[in-house]
Amino acid sequence: MKSAGFVKLALALLITALAMPGVRAEDTLKVAIGQINNWENQAPTLGQEAGIFKKHGLVLDTFGTSGAGETLQPIISGSADIGIGVGVAGVMRAFSTGAPVRILAPAFTGTADLYWYVRADSPLKTLADATARNTIAYSTNGSSSHNIVLAFVDELGLKAKPTPTGSPPATLTAVMSGQIDIGWAAPPIAMQEIKDGKVRIIARGSDVPSLRGQTVRATIINAGLLQKRPEIAARFMAAYRETIDWMYSDPHAVELYAKKIDKPVELVRDTIKTFYPKEALQSDHMDDMPGILRDAVKLKFLREPLTEAQLKELVRTPPR
Repeated sequence: MKSAGFVKLALALLITALAMPGVRAEDTLKVAIGQINNWENQAPTLGQEAGIFKKHGLVLDTFGTSGAGETLQPIISGSADIGIGVGVAGVMRAFSTGAPVRILAPAFTGTADLYWYVRADSPLKTLADATARNTIAYSTNGSSSHNIVLAFVDELGLKAKPTPTGSPPATLTAVMSGQIDIGWAAPPIAMQEIKDGKVRIIARGSDVPSLRGQTVRATIINAGLLQKRPEIAARFMAAYRETIDWMYSDPHAVELYAKKIDKPVELVRDTIKTFYPKEALQSDHMDDMPGILRDAVKLKFLREPLTEAQLKELVRTPPR
């Protein structure tokens, strides 16, 4: 009898505690992160390490993918809840076919963070030197690197064959071994090799005029989860935005990141300053939507532009 009384008392205390303001059970979200070691995709991992997501009642179960194609699939299937760093054109293509995926927020605006490089001994000096016998890398189909390479072909007349190579580290290995002529990367991958004179940058994403002011990557969410638990999406974005502010205001965030990727802090700090201005990581509005739709059709991600009603359904960014 005494034991039963203690159980009832414990349950009563638990219910009371959960009902108190500011006290809530934690929700777990499974988060797929394309290019998990890139600075712009660090909010989930660094924010969790700093306790920011916990403060918002969230625990993140994160895992990395080699690009947008691999990030989209688990969100569509429901085996993951949220995807980070997914090319916007690829998301639109999936949505237009009825896939249960929505854009939760913009993740990166502009294309200056991505670059294409060759070995130091390569005869290629610019993209114009490449022929149909050459290969040029991108991560996966539907990724922002894929979008940029297709724009190189369409707008700059590139003749090299677009080839999926996965992650920047895997691509660097393929370039150095001679399997790929022109590799792709985002900082800090290949930065030390550039500094040491082992590879040379021959193009950047910002070389494509039409993409410079566009939001090219987004944070996505499973549509079923968003419909059932809109408050959890709002909490995720509150924690995400708080983490971005912390990443750009607290030097400890850069130190944690440098340790994580095993790179010198000064190199990482300079790389962030050069390639990742904070405004590029804004998460409030999709920039240049007309241009996004135009290029998605031109590069054959869409057969026709999405309607206003479709865009309203697709883009579901919680306000601050």
